[in-house]
Amino acid sequence: MPNDTSDTSDTPLHAQSGEGSDGQEERKTPFSDEELEHFRELILQRRREAKAEIDQMRKQIEDAKEQSDDNTAYGIHMADAGTDAMEREKLHLMIARQQKYIGYLDRALERIDNKTYGICRVTGEPISKGRLEAVPHTEISIDAKLKEKSS
Repeated sequence: MPNDTSDTSDTPLHAQSGEGSDGQEERKTPFSDEELEHFRELILQRRREAKAEIDQMRKQIEDAKEQSDDNTAYGIHMADAGTDAMEREKLHLMIARQQKYIGYLDRALERIDNKTYGICRVTGEPISKGRLEAVPHTEISIDAKLKEKSS
């Protein structure tokens, strides 16, 4: 059929697959605006909590640094200094982990803004509301996560 308008050979691949010109998929979220606002508040609350934990850990590092500066050479044992250094390193690792978590939360907020929140990036199917309540920054459904773990 020479006049068949359904031929997609001249259409860019991203347009054929439902993606927009900027590479973003145009799939829409399965959630209403009210539900998205609920998830936004949940994510923002978790983000505030993570930032507060980072601030607390930074204060602990600063306090430990001040305390170690106050000790004289006679008052600190090498083993204590080693333990203090290990505790500071652990706090730095925990801060990095929280910062990574905040990045995941920020990406979830972006998905809410562009109305793609709640769509599994692996299967393209909606992610259950219960999973999003438990892990609001997730990008994959439980089925996709189980398949990922079993691979």
